[in-house]
Amino acid sequence: MRIVGRERCVVEVQAPSPFGTMLVVHHKPSWERGQEREREAQAVAAARLVESMAGAGHVVLLGGFDATPESARVRFWTGLQSLSGLSVGYRDAWATAHPGEPGHTCSPANPLVRLGEMPEEEGRRVDYIMVRCDDYGPTLRVGLCEQVFSEPVGSVWASDHYGLVADLLFPSHQPGSWASD
Repeated sequence: MRIVGRERCVVEVQAPSPFGTMLVVHHKPSWERGQEREREAQAVAAARLVESMAGAGHVVLLGGFDATPESARVRFWTGLQSLSGLSVGYRDAWATAHPGEPGHTCSPANPLVRLGEMPEEEGRRVDYIMVRCDDYGPTLRVGLCEQVFSEPVGSVWASDHYGLVADLLFPSHQPGSWASD
């Protein structure tokens, strides 16, 4: 495991065959609303670190990005724009499994949001699971992505953010090659 700063942690996982070695990266940038420039710099630093470590292997990127899908940072991670001269490409598991659905992970329906430090929160998706793409698309297929901890157990809520869980599957055939009959 390699922890670099407070905003990222990288773990190399020896997954069973056929997955092999993969990196699991937790990215948690600054959360304060007025810190977008700093969060963009943190995303670029995280992406550079991952690219230096990943080689051609699988990468699963996850965390509380504190950014909506249309933000520059999420657009950067999903390959829709560059930041600081760098481009990367990741597949957003929620957007893949639920096209067009907002998937708010920070919601005023959660009393910990309403009663907490952000009582005027209107709801937004700020938590992500992403799969790194190579030239031919994601190296792992998103089977499903669902919210977890979006209801209390008894009267106890797990967090002020709902969690996400995804089933990541090995592609039916290697991206960049044709399927054999």
